[in-house]
Amino acid sequence: MTTTSSHASTVPPQPWPAPRAGAPLRAEVTVPASKSLTNRYLLLAALAQGPSVVINPLHSRDSQLMLAALEQLGAAVEHIQDWEHSGVAAVRISPIPNLDEPTPGAEATEPRIDCGLAGTVMRFLPAVAALTGQRVHFDGDPGARARPMGAVLHALRDLGVEVTGDGAPEHGEEGCLPFTIQAPTGITGDAITMDASASSQFVSGLMLAAARMPHGLTLRHAGDAVPSLEHVEMTCKVLSQVGIEVSYPALHTWKVEPGPIESFTVRVEPDLSNAGPFLCAAAVTGGEVSMRGWPKHSTQIGRRWTELLPAFGASVTEHPETDATVTLSVRGGSLRSPGTVDGTAELTPTVAALAALCTEPTRFTSVGHLRGHETDRIAALVTEIRRLGGTAEETADGFEVLSPVSHGGLVHTYADHRMATFAAVLGLVVDAVEVQDISATSKTMPDFPALWAGMIDRTPDGQP
Repeated sequence: MTTTSSHASTVPPQPWPAPRAGAPLRAEVTVPASKSLTNRYLLLAALAQGPSVVINPLHSRDSQLMLAALEQLGAAVEHIQDWEHSGVAAVRISPIPNLDEPTPGAEATEPRIDCGLAGTVMRFLPAVAALTGQRVHFDGDPGARARPMGAVLHALRDLGVEVTGDGAPEHGEEGCLPFTIQAPTGITGDAITMDASASSQFVSGLMLAAARMPHGLTLRHAGDAVPSLEHVEMTCKVLSQVGIEVSYPALHTWKVEPGPIESFTVRVEPDLSNAGPFLCAAAVTGGEVSMRGWPKHSTQIGRRWTELLPAFGASVTEHPETDATVTLSVRGGSLRSPGTVDGTAELTPTVAALAALCTEPTRFTSVGHLRGHETDRIAALVTEIRRLGGTAEETADGFEVLSPVSHGGLVHTYADHRMATFAAVLGLVVDAVEVQDISATSKTMPDFPALWAGMIDRTPDGQP
């Protein structure tokens, strides 16, 4: 499989008129699978002892980049359109060969990994690349070169890995793309201390490969609180699911025992973060949106929608389906601000759309790390809220929305899928909102425009 970086295109995107609901919505929606879980399972399948199957994987740019990168490293990928006549797609991964004894002459192969804008590729795969013994080059979209990588690259050097290239950190500098990884004599260390204050992906990326390291890995975070700890919890859960032993010797310390990863078959949950814009559609229009298959228990940060939406005046109900899932229904009420929203991580742009429609101020705290995401999301949100007539200000660890947006306009997306869906939510109730580049949603939800229009079309004249 090959992928094309978005920066290769010279055709400017056409603005997408965000549909206005015009009436309270009444719809049932289905969202694709979780990107975070998909890419974790794909990576672990490539490190397993034999072929593994990931059922209902997300089909998006990020997952395609992950599959293409794993193929570059030696894994084989087979796409299955109808897994065991279930009507659900799957992918079978045959693992990277000879990880325990890197292939002789592998240093001449020199795979090239295109990370695009995918943090799960640029931060999860360097440790895997080191396990192969090959000389592996990493690069991505121009925006990806601004995303911090130093914690991972310094940690790999502490484990005996060579890190070179234009983005390799020197003399204590912060590293970034592009860089080259090689460990011709293998990974030699078994313990590291790192500062993961900028991203939980720094922790997850090393933990996912740790079982295949000769001595496993003990990883200790030293610094401010790790943002999005839910994602580290997710990593620990998927490691345990495939038989890897993980323990917690101390606060913010994780130990992964060495050992084989048995072949596995797993089904991926719906993406609860991507469900957010659809559920928020009910809140901002005073309508009702439901979603089948909502997991009763999940490590995804999107599970927090059941707390966040009531804080903004919506009601949330759960209707049992199976032992593991419910149908989640959100009904909009009188939209109001909770005052302060803390630590919403990747959900923040969608929550900010709610805040930008409230007459009361909303303060977002513990989200300073968003400055190092696909774009500087804090600066982007403040800029775009102001562009539409609202008032917003940056703070040290987040931002404040002080007054609501008052008119439409062209919302810039900064090649960031969350900024595109932020604009779409605003467009439901604000006239003449246009999204600069709706194709940014292909990063995690390529069908977003059709799903969004379908949700609105299911409610002609505001009737069920």
